[in-house]
Amino acid sequence: MKATPKGKAVPSRVTREILLKAKQYGFSDRQLAHLWGTSEKAVRQLRKDFGIIPVYKTVDTCAAEFEAHTPYHYSTYDQENESIRSEKRKVVILGGGPNRIGQGIEFDYCCVHGVYALEEEGIETIMINCNPETVSTDYDTTDKLYFEPLTLEDVLNIYEHEQPEGVIVSFGGQTPLKIAKALEDHGVRILGTSPEGIDLAEDRERFGALLKKLKIPHPMYGTAYSVSSAVLVAEQIGYPVLIRPSYVLGGRAMEICYSGEAVREYMKKAVDVSPEHPVLIDKFLEDAFEFDVDAVADGRDVLIGGVMEHIEEAGIHSGDSSCVIPPYMISERNLEEIKAHTVKLAKALKVVGLINVQYAVKDGVVYVLEVNPRASRTVPFVSKAVGLPLAKIAAKVMVGRTLEDLGVRDFDFRTVKHISVKEAVFPFSKFPRVPVFLGPEMRSTGEVMGVSPTIGGAIAKAQMGAGNTLPTEGRVFISVNDSDKHDVTLNIVKDYVRLGFLLVATEGTAKFLRAQGLECQKVFKVNEGRPNVVDMIKNGEIQLVINTPLGEGSRYDEYAIGWAAIEHRVSFVTTLSAAATAVKGIERQKFQELEVRSLQEYQRETES
Repeated sequence: MKATPKGKAVPSRVTREILLKAKQYGFSDRQLAHLWGTSEKAVRQLRKDFGIIPVYKTVDTCAAEFEAHTPYHYSTYDQENESIRSEKRKVVILGGGPNRIGQGIEFDYCCVHGVYALEEEGIETIMINCNPETVSTDYDTTDKLYFEPLTLEDVLNIYEHEQPEGVIVSFGGQTPLKIAKALEDHGVRILGTSPEGIDLAEDRERFGALLKKLKIPHPMYGTAYSVSSAVLVAEQIGYPVLIRPSYVLGGRAMEICYSGEAVREYMKKAVDVSPEHPVLIDKFLEDAFEFDVDAVADGRDVLIGGVMEHIEEAGIHSGDSSCVIPPYMISERNLEEIKAHTVKLAKALKVVGLINVQYAVKDGVVYVLEVNPRASRTVPFVSKAVGLPLAKIAAKVMVGRTLEDLGVRDFDFRTVKHISVKEAVFPFSKFPRVPVFLGPEMRSTGEVMGVSPTIGGAIAKAQMGAGNTLPTEGRVFISVNDSDKHDVTLNIVKDYVRLGFLLVATEGTAKFLRAQGLECQKVFKVNEGRPNVVDMIKNGEIQLVINTPLGEGSRYDEYAIGWAAIEHRVSFVTTLSAAATAVKGIERQKFQELEVRSLQEYQRETES
């Protein structure tokens, strides 16, 4: 047996020739470790002892017609190395890897802006990524591109060859973050927020203790390692609960559960639940308003890039929710609390670079839902909305600049004179019969942005961009839950009536509206009889649907109504705040022409 420094052993039959042949055939160190019953670290050490290291070949972007100044490289276990290491100051950026639904292309935006920022600082940029459909892998974006998988082995090989001053892992989403701790354990210098800070935000027990210490409110939560403990925790917290695995991106495998049976069903589907991979259970705040904050910290000061208000209810994934900058339905006190909490959290987690914090406001109380000390998918939207390149600022901060140096420490996003709305684009029309109501798992495949001096104009533009043009006349179907039957709803409905819309509602909502003196046609719910609301949608008698579900039972109706609306291209909103914003967009479309201006024109107006 060949002993390795850590006391692990690789079978003695593994000769240099066998190991070299295995590497040339494409076996990773990790796979060989699995086959030989040892550790990846042991295989790596033996490989290096044998002098088996990859070389890098160049893809000639000029087809040998003249010298290529923008080459990219791939690894192979061959003889000649074509990647020449420079003596310049250099930094490696890890990309987002293969793109898929739930892993936003917004991370590639952050990577590319990081490259541009470091180039401005005179630093050579080296990108490691393996997705051909991104800007970060365009051969002329970076000084050097390694088209390699984002695995510990491949990144370490490049790091040892290039010997950069550090690696940026926080721009590529969850993929590079998963190997950040292992990279640090191998002596790699991680630039920006440390893996320890990232882990502190992800570890529910430790993060909960931090929030308690900082006296920041949060929804009740618990951690479970088995079916029985999950049900017990959920019952202690109180239904409904939001249940999810730890360390996920895009809200993957998250679910809202309204009963013990639903929790048991979820746990049956959950894979690899263990002390290393527990499920996280949070109290789900129904009917709350959600806010997102993107900020940059330099270890001393914190720049609040923007506070976005979600138009959809709390609990809907931020990638799916429409957002507005600046927020329009929040008290000054709550806004100041959100800003103060963000600064406290950034300093407590020792963030250097980007941080995203998600909040819910219910009954005037600000709750922290989640903290991500990394790039988030809202960074491009916020950057364009406020005219501040947050990813570039973050990259410069990671290599030693301060917010004060960069002249942005005292930036206030509320000085922006225009309103920006982000609207998600969904693929439902391409996937018949999938559930259409939104939840904690990301469903959108893109997003658009509407900018205007008024909120109505911004909403109208965003809806047009998403292929969901709002109607300017016809019937509005309204079905609101009992907790939404109040003055706010009444005022919103009166706005639709003022614009000339006729009202159609289910029994409870119709009774509420008639009691307030509004004319309203009553219609059956889906399971009450025919003709029902779905029949009316199919017959073209409904031009807009406002349906605010609350609780598990109401989601059946939302599914049926939602699918009918999608199939017949009828605008569909599921929250009061979305209904309130939609009416503003309709009013703007109906009475004023929408103007077209560039982002630069809007920014110049803010600066003047």
